[in-house]
Amino acid sequence: MKFEHSRLFKDVQLSGIFNDSKTFADAIPKQSWQAVCDFYDELQPKDLAEFVDIHFEFAQAPELEALDDVSSVADYIEQLWGRLTRQVSEQNTGSLLTLPKPYVVPGGRFNEIYYWDSYFTALGLMDSGRESLVENMLDNFCSLISTLGHVPNGNRSYYATRSQPPVTALMVDLLWDQKSCDTEWLNKVTTALRREYDFWMKGQRELSSKNNTYARVVMMPCGGVLNRYWDNEALPRPESYREDLEDAKHLTAQQKLSFYRNIRAACESGWDFSSRWLREPSDLKTIATTEMVPVDLNTLVYFLESQLARCYLALSRHAEYKEMDKKAKSRADLIEQYMWDEQASWYVDYDIANKCQREVQTMAGATVLFFNLVKGSSRAQRMAKKIMSDFCKAGGLVTTLTETPQQWDSPNGWAPLQWFGVKGLLNYGFEQEAKQIGKRWLHTLESNFAINQCLLEKYNVIELNKTAQGGEYIVQQGFGWTNGVACRLYKLFADN
Repeated sequence: MKFEHSRLFKDVQLSGIFNDSKTFADAIPKQSWQAVCDFYDELQPKDLAEFVDIHFEFAQAPELEALDDVSSVADYIEQLWGRLTRQVSEQNTGSLLTLPKPYVVPGGRFNEIYYWDSYFTALGLMDSGRESLVENMLDNFCSLISTLGHVPNGNRSYYATRSQPPVTALMVDLLWDQKSCDTEWLNKVTTALRREYDFWMKGQRELSSKNNTYARVVMMPCGGVLNRYWDNEALPRPESYREDLEDAKHLTAQQKLSFYRNIRAACESGWDFSSRWLREPSDLKTIATTEMVPVDLNTLVYFLESQLARCYLALSRHAEYKEMDKKAKSRADLIEQYMWDEQASWYVDYDIANKCQREVQTMAGATVLFFNLVKGSSRAQRMAKKIMSDFCKAGGLVTTLTETPQQWDSPNGWAPLQWFGVKGLLNYGFEQEAKQIGKRWLHTLESNFAINQCLLEKYNVIELNKTAQGGEYIVQQGFGWTNGVACRLYKLFADN
């Protein structure tokens, strides 16, 4: 029995003992889960909090402890890397999945790897001379793909039914110059990338004009295939068990299944949650993630195909190279066909149910610039103008142009989207615009750091004196991807 299906788990999550449901999802039983659950069923204790206190312990978060003699953001980041690093350990009795190599966590309530976070964190690790740790993190991804067929949302057992934006190919790219001459390494990462690709494309042969979706694949009106986010289960999330039940309590049985599937799929997107996925921007119950073909996911899968082609070519596997190169070019054409909004001068998500482009404009569109997929300098110019006039705010790039209570909407800004925007602009020669955004984001970090002496997972980029709000939990400190992107921006812009 999975621990999240036990009576003990459900009783604790519904009791309100913990303000954050993830706390107990990550608890470490002092015996096996089964033994503690059996004892609970037999004992039926009256004091639930006391039972939990006796039979469980919780991992420490050293990154939350005060640091001595930290005078700058750069110094803080350098000191924090060690505190965010987790060493190899034996499988514990809780939900944490063991990994073969050390890894870096985001921080705070996120005391495990998060898949797409790891790439942005790795930017800073590379820039601070910790290439070996990036190699370790990529090895962990290869291990997870070998075991599960994909990299899960995080290395928790309850995350295994979904992934996150696929960035293993980007991690391979970070290490390519140092490692690609090593045939053993090249074979290992090629095998992992291919298996991950098969995970995202599973069910492609099941598609037809009458059945145009299957798991993470979607047949578009022209017959081409793109991807969407998904989750293999349609149940309340263990890490947000009470919250999901509360949100779904007035829905019908069928509506609940749809709600749970779509909210999990949004977690696979990393954008949990955003008006991107909502039929009504301020109503989470209208979430419809699986009905969207996301622009950023498909640019990432394009890069996965491109990187696989690169690997095959390096291994002289020419037939496979030609096949994968053709797939990448086909996907690029589909992104162009279905996601470029001429009127908005921006790339947007595609609505499967309504067979039209979404009106919600988000920084996900910048991934087309990031992966060099924008056709023509004129269009790139229009996109750069759009970024600077609409998305660029006093503190950096705002996530979407829609203001809602969700954390992945205006007025919040997030480190990964700053990097997509800055690097995308640099790719097309817009150096001054990229520098302006980078400087504004670093100023946001520095001014907030002067007050709080830490870095955070997200920031209000419109009203800099206000703490970022929204989401299911308070803003977290640490913070892996904020640290990583800051390192890269300091490297690019600190001296000019």
